[in-house]
Amino acid sequence: MKGFATKAIHGDMHTKDMHGSLRMPLYDSVAFEHESAKDIQQSFEGKKPSHSYSRISNPSVDDFEQRIRLLFDAFGVIAVSSGMAAIANVLLTLGKAGSNIVTSRFLFGNTFSLFEKTLKPWGLEARYIDMTDAQALDKSIDENTCAIFFEVITNPQLEVADVAKIAGIAEKYNIPVILDGTLTTPYIFKSQEFGVNIELISSTKYISGGATTVGGLIIDYGTFDWEYCPRLMEDAEKFGDFTLLLKLRREVYRNLGACLAPHNACMQTLGLETLSLRIDKSCVNALEIARTLEKHPKVNSVNYPGLRSSKYYETAKAQFNDKFGGILTFELNNRQECFKLIDSLNIIRRATNLNDNKTLILHPATTIFCEYSEAQKREMQVSDSMLRLSVGIEDVGDIIDDINQGLEKL
Repeated sequence: MKGFATKAIHGDMHTKDMHGSLRMPLYDSVAFEHESAKDIQQSFEGKKPSHSYSRISNPSVDDFEQRIRLLFDAFGVIAVSSGMAAIANVLLTLGKAGSNIVTSRFLFGNTFSLFEKTLKPWGLEARYIDMTDAQALDKSIDENTCAIFFEVITNPQLEVADVAKIAGIAEKYNIPVILDGTLTTPYIFKSQEFGVNIELISSTKYISGGATTVGGLIIDYGTFDWEYCPRLMEDAEKFGDFTLLLKLRREVYRNLGACLAPHNACMQTLGLETLSLRIDKSCVNALEIARTLEKHPKVNSVNYPGLRSSKYYETAKAQFNDKFGGILTFELNNRQECFKLIDSLNIIRRATNLNDNKTLILHPATTIFCEYSEAQKREMQVSDSMLRLSVGIEDVGDIIDDINQGLEKL
């Protein structure tokens, strides 16, 4: 079997370029001509594999999807315009008014906003629980639960749940497990082996190759029987394992129009070629920085799953193959100190994003969680004294020196 890096670089070229190009050309086109009226009819009916309109499918995007499918050992993949688009598309396909999603009390700020401000008014309920508490999960599920959704490593709390345990409970109730695997990718965590049915990825992060483009991925592992999903029950009788992918491709994804641009697909295909190298470097850097900060007298605490002091260390070690991601947080005394440190940095960039090639720093309470009340921030464990560091692939000594000179000014 080919290794991860080999598959990421070479893929499985199902369509050869007519000129022998080693890279899939950019098909930056909206529409595609067919030989006859019969051909275009069959294309629209899904009876003939071909491209008709780039909002629905495109050769460059299709090539990217097939490479992702191979890399994730997935049943099928749909690439969309962003990570948020991936979440919205799947939940709008599975849920309806009156149904509920059981999810983590710790969510990315925009995901929480999607659940509370966008989906809730339409009648889709989100139930927020401690995902490390198996009993709480079991008690939250009822006959109207359409999915369990959570992040593999929460941002910025860095909570790591026992995925196999969650999947075991979900299987008991015939409910699909949906994982946001953005912070790991299958290079760190092979979620399918732990019982995940659907994985969602913001390919803007690690996969893009250095924050070049925005994108998202819906990865279906083909392991859930969609006859147990009320929204998809009738379709499942006809389409079996293909039910979710066809429902998305022919209806929800098509109708919402959140397609990935061909240019972005090409850029992210290029990003795949260095994915393992960049993740390795980012993870090594993050662990060394976390260990250094843990000893610094002006740092009150450090949160990183790779530290033995983390309460999630054992779970993370069992799941993540000794790679713990490129995100860490640390606490100073107050917001003023956080701002002073941010303003004094020279190499580390003041910007929002994760898994860039550059190291980025952010004050979560006043940025990605700024729209929430102080009470909500406390519930989400987003304190005014917390800083989030997304560790890049620079020389780690330079990153540490930059932080140290900033801390000396406090």
